[in-house]
Amino acid sequence: MASRKAFLLRLEPGVHDALQRWADAEMRSMNAQIEFLLRSALREAGRLSSGSAPKDGTHDESGKEADAQ
Repeated sequence: MASRKAFLLRLEPGVHDALQRWADAEMRSMNAQIEFLLRSALREAGRLSSGSAPKDGTHDESGKEADAQ
């Protein structure tokens, strides 16, 4: 299993609520939704290779579950 780093993230209540609704709509946990959004932003900015698939079963940008490696 790949190691994971944990950290505290403080959010404004409105941002938290919006993220939770979005995660619920896409059937993801809040943590998986945040990681999904960060990966998308990093790829778009050219700071993460497009071949970097999540290894934890989170969904890729197409909404399909990514293959575990």
